[in-house]
Amino acid sequence: MSSYRSAACLLAALSTSVLTAGASLAQTTVTSPPPASFTLSNGMQVVVIPDRRTPVVTEMIWYKVGSADETPGKSGLAHFLEHLMFKGTSKHPAGEFSQTVLRVGGNENASTSVDYTNYFQRVPKEQLPTMMEFEADRMTGLVLKDENVLPERDVVLEEYNMRVANNPDARLNEQIMAALYLNHPYGRPVIGWHQEIEKLDREDALAFYRRFYAPNNAILVIAGDVDAAEVRPLVERNFGSIPAQPAIPARRVRPQEPEPAAPRTVTLADPRVEQPSMRRYYLVPSATTAAAGESAALDVLAQLIGSGSNSYLYRALVVDKPLAVSANASYSSISLDPTQFAISAAPKPGVSFAEVEQAVDGVIANVAQNPIRAEDLERVKTQLIAEAIYAQDNQAVLARWYGGALTTGLSIEDIRSWPDRIRAVTAEQVRAAAQKWLQKKRSVTGYLIKDTAAAKPEEKRS
Repeated sequence: MSSYRSAACLLAALSTSVLTAGASLAQTTVTSPPPASFTLSNGMQVVVIPDRRTPVVTEMIWYKVGSADETPGKSGLAHFLEHLMFKGTSKHPAGEFSQTVLRVGGNENASTSVDYTNYFQRVPKEQLPTMMEFEADRMTGLVLKDENVLPERDVVLEEYNMRVANNPDARLNEQIMAALYLNHPYGRPVIGWHQEIEKLDREDALAFYRRFYAPNNAILVIAGDVDAAEVRPLVERNFGSIPAQPAIPARRVRPQEPEPAAPRTVTLADPRVEQPSMRRYYLVPSATTAAAGESAALDVLAQLIGSGSNSYLYRALVVDKPLAVSANASYSSISLDPTQFAISAAPKPGVSFAEVEQAVDGVIANVAQNPIRAEDLERVKTQLIAEAIYAQDNQAVLARWYGGALTTGLSIEDIRSWPDRIRAVTAEQVRAAAQKWLQKKRSVTGYLIKDTAAAKPEEKRS
């Protein structure tokens, strides 16, 4: 139902079929009227985003639990349960929910991240009551049996093999994240470690479900041709009687990452690699953990140095000197705890990683030490806001923006005021962000190279 998310997906977080670890508030600018928000007596928050353009609605439920909330030794459990949530209840057998969505011309999916798990359906407006009944039913009525749990575990293991074990790029990302987070559970893959996935069972899934799947640990987002007055009676009828889970803490407490003291490197050699590449992740604050103005400055910094053909990295590594075929940077701000600022580049044939890194370091040093041109600053701020506005045409994107932000500790006002914070970013703030956060000691650099010593089996045949 979902696929493995590399930590560098960042701006690809708009996809509904990935295990997302984060997105960017650069994607969450909204120009429409503010959504309505209310909370049921059992603690479930409901957000309604009117969109009258078409008679369609998106229902998206977000549980404030992700892979970072798993017990050590049970990695992959949040994602495994996401799969199992489609196995039916005592009221609705496996497949009925999905078949109903398909029959009315809708679509559905689910995703797991480090911080949350979400499920959504996009259907004609008149089908919202039916979707809500199904979703409320599986919040409490999930039925799991070994005959459907164990085969689904095999599905997840195959997903791991396909998307990670047989994907050098994803495998490198897995190793970089494990090196970046020495103590924090963000270092565990969302999909889990293979040797731990294969030991997950029915009891693990049910215990996790009973602990975390409750109204006071959920946010229901409804976007589409409805308003709060229409939605509230439906929500009260379907979710209002579900009791809260008193054991759920008001605030998630996780092991915290110590301040980095030294740069680290990871090298992955694989015979399937055709294009060598390097990527560097810096440990930086998220929108939730950053001091005032810092997250917006990091948004602008990422756009300035690493987004598009006018970015500093692209010009330095691709245009001005023929060092790389690509060069990018991105910042994953939507995260409950400290997150990543990523830089990547793919060297041209004959160019060493050392040459590429020297150019990357030069770009960072230039931004950190020298004045930023006013026209460059205004250009990237305008780009950020414009890109976010254009992306709002997708109703499901709006629901995803709000759900992702709210489940990681932000507020509706944080989302709506993002463009103002971007406009307020100064050149000095961007310079300070580069100087403070893009220090080598805060980073892990990964190298993906071709393993010429280990030929593929088919290459050994003659």
